[in-house]
Amino acid sequence: MYRNKSLWLIVIALLLILSLWVDLSKRITVYSPFGDKPLVDRNVDVKLGLDLRGGVQTLLEADVPADSVVKAEDMAIAKSILENRANGLGVSEVVMQVAGDRRIVAEFPGVTNSEDVVASLKQTALLEFVDMGDSPLPEGTVIKTDFATGSEAPQSEPTAAPATDDSAVPESDAAPAPADKVYHTVMTGTDLNTASVGRDSAGQYVINFELTTNGTRIFGDYTAKNIGKYLAIVLDKTVISSPVINQAITGGQGSISGSYTAESANAFVVQLRSGALPIPIKVVESRTVGPTLGEESVRKSVLAGVIGLIVVILFMALNYRMPGVIAAAALIIYSLISLMLFKLIPVVLTLPGIAGFILSIGMAVDANVLIFERLKEELRAGRNLRQAIDLAWSRAWPSIRDSNSSTLITCVILFIFGNTFGASMVKGFSITLALGVLVSLFTAIIVTRTFLHAVLDNLKIGEHPRWFGL
Repeated sequence: MYRNKSLWLIVIALLLILSLWVDLSKRITVYSPFGDKPLVDRNVDVKLGLDLRGGVQTLLEADVPADSVVKAEDMAIAKSILENRANGLGVSEVVMQVAGDRRIVAEFPGVTNSEDVVASLKQTALLEFVDMGDSPLPEGTVIKTDFATGSEAPQSEPTAAPATDDSAVPESDAAPAPADKVYHTVMTGTDLNTASVGRDSAGQYVINFELTTNGTRIFGDYTAKNIGKYLAIVLDKTVISSPVINQAITGGQGSISGSYTAESANAFVVQLRSGALPIPIKVVESRTVGPTLGEESVRKSVLAGVIGLIVVILFMALNYRMPGVIAAAALIIYSLISLMLFKLIPVVLTLPGIAGFILSIGMAVDANVLIFERLKEELRAGRNLRQAIDLAWSRAWPSIRDSNSSTLITCVILFIFGNTFGASMVKGFSITLALGVLVSLFTAIIVTRTFLHAVLDNLKIGEHPRWFGL
């Protein structure tokens, strides 16, 4: 494997050049030779977490009765929808994690106006199709439904009233909602499969929708049994339309018509696509984290990392002489590759994440220490350098493999713990440590060993024993 050292040296050199390019760049752009459109255009600036950059942390909870069972799939879908909504606000590096069985921890690094973020999250955009019976309600009416009756109805802004195909909205016989009446929810937005903007025969904008298999069955059964009744489209407990059912709608497809412009139709489609939460969500707590402590932590962490790296390099060079210097070069390459991966993945760096990276530097050196101690033993036994390097690596490998495997298993456990309980800092620590361990294995197996063969194969140990600390 290591007879063709030139090939491995070329690979390592290319990897080093790529690492330096990414590490020193905030944005990388690669253009196609056949056009002006870039093949790659990515922001690769270092992404800092809430504890280092400051921002807003919000605790969200499923707004259902305490004795209700919340499905894990519903929480996962709700998290994904809320992430899309936050990204729509232009907030970057958003971190959302499901904590327990009904809570979501949301972090918004760099956000200074917490009111806007919290207001957006409070708009749960719960879409319901509600049975109105014989008494329709006007648009903008806030009602109570039997879907999450323990929830306080959000105060949404009135929306322009649309109507569905095969139905019509009455203009005069609407009545205000009784204060104590609870309306029945026929189905929710979770049964909505797709929504898109279209045009009717008159050229007016309409919202075309398609239901899931389950939604088609529910909607078909309900409309067949309630011809002449009213079915309200309700968003965030606010009526946006109360059309009458003119005939059974069993095909699972329909459209919502109204006085839409291209912009308002597209906005409504976005609401339907990313706003149809499977469960209502409420904001339990929101707090703002200042960046002052984070800036100081970053400065001290970087200083600690640089000092640690210098001390390790000095130790390796003084204790192992020439192999130690080679290991120091490999360690620098390890650091550059690790930083490149953090920027490309990307990894949102938190203070524990930086600690995990600094700890992984020690893990990277550990493999070299095992190899070099074995190397000394083989040289003392009279082996030539080529044989000593190969034997040292093969005999040290079981210890390297086992120690790094146990660390990776621990990282997996920490990641699962952090993901389950919404501890983003624990996740950050486990991710950076695991990446560091994997890169350290690469540098030990490929980089250090290749450098050793390239530099030392042609040396005679008898002429330079001090170069090896003998």
